[in-house]
Amino acid sequence: MDLDHSTHRKPSVLKKITTGLLWPFRLLGKWLGKTNLTFWIVVSVIFGILLGKFAPTVAMRLKPFADIFIAMVKCLVTPLIFSTLVVGIAGHGDDLKAVGRLALKSFIYFEVVTTLALVVGLVFVNLFKPGVGINLDNVSKSEGEKMSKHDMSWEAELKKIVPTSFYKAAADNEVLQIVFCSLVFAVALIKVKSREHRVTMLAFLDSLAAIMFDVTALVMMYAPIGIGAALAATIGQNGLEVLINLGKLVGCLYGALVGFVLVILLPIALLARVPLMPFIRAVGRPFLLAFTTASSEAALPIAMENLQAMGVPKNIVAFVLPAGYSFNLDGTTLYLSLAGVFAAQAGNVDFPLGQQILMMFTLILTSKGVAAIPRASLIVLSAALDQFGLPLETIAVIMGVDAFMDMARTSINVLGNCLASVVIARWEGVFPAKPNLDGSMEASLSEKELEADLSEDLDTQSVHSVSKVQTLHR
Repeated sequence: MDLDHSTHRKPSVLKKITTGLLWPFRLLGKWLGKTNLTFWIVVSVIFGILLGKFAPTVAMRLKPFADIFIAMVKCLVTPLIFSTLVVGIAGHGDDLKAVGRLALKSFIYFEVVTTLALVVGLVFVNLFKPGVGINLDNVSKSEGEKMSKHDMSWEAELKKIVPTSFYKAAADNEVLQIVFCSLVFAVALIKVKSREHRVTMLAFLDSLAAIMFDVTALVMMYAPIGIGAALAATIGQNGLEVLINLGKLVGCLYGALVGFVLVILLPIALLARVPLMPFIRAVGRPFLLAFTTASSEAALPIAMENLQAMGVPKNIVAFVLPAGYSFNLDGTTLYLSLAGVFAAQAGNVDFPLGQQILMMFTLILTSKGVAAIPRASLIVLSAALDQFGLPLETIAVIMGVDAFMDMARTSINVLGNCLASVVIARWEGVFPAKPNLDGSMEASLSEKELEADLSEDLDTQSVHSVSKVQTLHR
């Protein structure tokens, strides 16, 4: 009877109390287990803003954590671009016409959309006049003069396409030069006579690309820390108060960028029949990374991975995204046209529409291929202001809020390039790729051919090995 009673006795009061106290923590643990990386990035953004506002000294000391994140992401850029672009192009076989067609369509698209971005910038700056009322009397123009001396001629920009060394281009993360080297290598790989060499190199680069995407996933686990630190340091250094003084300029830029997305990018997406919800899910994290870090490179690896998962072929993503980082800077070009007229308004300079249009065409040429230059947009702007006789003191004024504007224009650059990849894929008639039964995207023709070539080579090697063994036995 005592044994039976002890077996069925009720839990102690202490155990009940302990279970009740631990229940909220268990529930919290289960909920946290269901959260994803995007959730933690949003949390880090909120934390970074609050820390930068209320503890600026502490926030500025967190900048090394942000620099570490940017450095880790930059390490991914060269192997990702080189491997995916070479496999995407050389995997077509001998069809160099397809490569030329892809390049032509991409650059036509880039020029049309960036020109529309400049027009939107001009419309907004003339409509809202953010420069009216700005006092430049006590502002130094030394920064503007220093930046305006940078050589922005087409000869200098043309020379930047070809590197003196591939390794230097890789070390400096010169995206345009890496793309050039990748294109030359891919064409040479197509023309190589030894089929064995071609198949071996394609297999190696295909494996490298797959591994680098896994490395990207590991690096992204650090993203909430890097993003929170970057935002905290930016706000801690510049303060939110600076937005009050130049709020009209910042607000005008943000409004113009939103208008550009709604009036230009959205209709393009609808005309190209881009599935909006899958596209938003694919670009959401790259957009947030670009906005919080003000770095297009930080968003490149995850953008390439998400677009391929969405169904954009590897060769399209590998060519259009990196090329767009130099030739399709929608946010930057819109900002340049807006800032140029802002300088005229702030300096009370008569700047008629004809001059504005002339400056617009100048910016179309000078804004290409300068993405890798630090403060590239300010350098291009300084050169344009100097050329058109506008006050260079405006540069010092803009620099006070440039960090906040850089976040906006960089994120729109990334969004525009992601959309360009999908639109070009649709234009080529290769979007979307068909999903397999396991949910992964169907292998491209080049990947299937590669697998067949490898299998054939292995069979051939096996036959040779058997023949050698039989000969030895004899």
